[in-house]
Amino acid sequence: MKAKPQSQASVDRYRVDPALVVRATEGHAEAVQQLWQSHRRWVAAIVLAHMPREADLDDLLQDIAATFVRSVQELRTPGALRPWLRTVAINAARAEGRKKTRRRNALESQAATDPGTFQRDETPDTTAAAPESADEAQWLLDLIAQMPESYREPLVLRCVRGMNYKAISELTGLPETTIETRIARGRRMLRERVAMERDRKTGAAGASQRGVRESGANGEVNE
Repeated sequence: MKAKPQSQASVDRYRVDPALVVRATEGHAEAVQQLWQSHRRWVAAIVLAHMPREADLDDLLQDIAATFVRSVQELRTPGALRPWLRTVAINAARAEGRKKTRRRNALESQAATDPGTFQRDETPDTTAAAPESADEAQWLLDLIAQMPESYREPLVLRCVRGMNYKAISELTGLPETTIETRIARGRRMLRERVAMERDRKTGAAGASQRGVRESGANGEVNE
């Protein structure tokens, strides 16, 4: 998963326009909308890195946009915009994760007290391990979602949104050297996970084919 080469225009779109921030904090609706649109893409990457797999990205972005519109006037300096917006995005994603966990725990508790309420599907889910049966990018994002949080965010910002090390460093408050190290390690971890999943898929397919052959052979003997 390689980051696309960046043009200067691509890099510039992630920079904060102080004048635009000031106008937004003064309540100018057009400035608020323009400011949100100019930062929405990297906010989406932050959410992707922290949200649970089953969450809906668009729904979370709508919630974050509502918080942004409601609270942007509280910013004291333009430089505080990105750290604040990153915090809002992470909090929204984690809150959704807690909500999903509570819902899952409630369902499991109900199933334990009344087993007949739910019919459990024991069929293994192989969609996450089969890039040929799902969108490749989504499959890779699913694998990234399983990585430690400290690697997920820099990797998504770099590989999905194409942000450079300096921009990621400014956004996260971490040194550029740390960002470079985490992205390098994250890419290595992702390659290893991809290889493991492909091997697992190949092994499962091989086992299935052997089972078919053995079943056919047994059928011939019985006849």
